[in-house]
Amino acid sequence: MAKLSTFVFVLTLLLISFNNVSAGPFAYALCQTACNMGWCSCYAAIGLTAGAATGGVALPAGAVACNVVQGVCMASCAASFLCPIP
Repeated sequence: MAKLSTFVFVLTLLLISFNNVSAGPFAYALCQTACNMGWCSCYAAIGLTAGAATGGVALPAGAVACNVVQGVCMASCAASFLCPIP
């Protein structure tokens, strides 16, 4: 019985190691989290509180720049969700 369980364990490890990719929902979630952390850091660097700016004409140019960069970052996350990277 011990030989069979060892064989199954080794076979499972070999099967798991094949076709390892770095994409999917988990990679997408990590990428989105990194974008949001960068956005919060960007707001903090210009002295704003993330989520407190209401937008409109009074929105500082730095906040607009932070929002644009976050949008580009999140768009690149969509590619990591759709395209597996071997």
